[in-house]
Amino acid sequence: MNDILARRARRATVGIALSAALVAGIAPVTAIAAETSAPTGAVALQTEDAAAAKEKAYAAMQEALKNLEAAKDAASPEKIAEIDDDIAAFQELYDMVVAEAAKRREPLPAMQANVDAAQAKYDEAHNRTSGLQAELDKALEALGGEEPSTAIKEHIKQLRMEIMTAERREESCEDDLHRYQRRLESQEKQVQYFESEAKEAKAHIDEDIAKRNALLGDLEKAQAAYDDACKAYEEAKAAADKATSPEITKPTETTPPSGSTQPAEATPPVASPATGKDALPSSTKQANSSSGKQANTTAGKLANTGDTAPSAIALAGIAAVGLGITATATRRIKNSK
Repeated sequence: MNDILARRARRATVGIALSAALVAGIAPVTAIAAETSAPTGAVALQTEDAAAAKEKAYAAMQEALKNLEAAKDAASPEKIAEIDDDIAAFQELYDMVVAEAAKRREPLPAMQANVDAAQAKYDEAHNRTSGLQAELDKALEALGGEEPSTAIKEHIKQLRMEIMTAERREESCEDDLHRYQRRLESQEKQVQYFESEAKEAKAHIDEDIAKRNALLGDLEKAQAAYDDACKAYEEAKAAADKATSPEITKPTETTPPSGSTQPAEATPPVASPATGKDALPSSTKQANSSSGKQANTTAGKLANTGDTAPSAIALAGIAAVGLGITATATRRIKNSK
């Protein structure tokens, strides 16, 4: 009879532990193994990749910082100010030579008109000389071999005098023409000189402006590249930190399978008042009472933690306590025989 009671107490305790495991949604056999499982190789590989990405991002950030420092040195305020001073100096020179070229260009139309007038006078004097010479040649040809009369001699003499005067006039007009032409050419060369100076100054200005803009543009690009590299490093660092220290999540509450029934606690038979058979010994009652108190205490502790689904380790502990109490009760029953 005592053996029967011991077996019933053992089944009741084991049923309590199995029911608790089923309520938590954890298989009794694999609960402890799932609770204490280690990180897998995939997690370790992910952590290694994240660390490598962080190092790569850090190297890129350092390279971007190096380029930024070089750009800042090339486009330092002192160097930019020096370029601006050169631009200002060449701008002043450009304005001066442009104004001088305009000033030298003003008399060109009048000088060109003088050349044209001198050319006309020269042409007239030359034509006069040529006409007189042609008339003289005609008069001499008309004489033939005869002795010219006094009137013809006077006419020929007059023509020769007029030719001489016309030639002197022609030479004078030619000198005037050459003088006006030289003045015009000199003035035009001066205009060309100042225009050339203005063109050269303008080229220096454009070159310095392009140089300054290029330095400032490189600085802006280097700053943007460094900002992007810093952002990429921060993201890689955050990813590496997250992979190194992953968050530990609480096990989610699992609903017991539908249709499953929890083993009911065995009810000891009621002792017969006449014979006293099937009455539990006082030691067995004390063991069962102690088992219930310990189970209630453990369940209360779990409830106070706020965990809706107790861990498998805790459930295993409950089962171990129940089995230990059952073993104690069994020994006491056997000893009472």
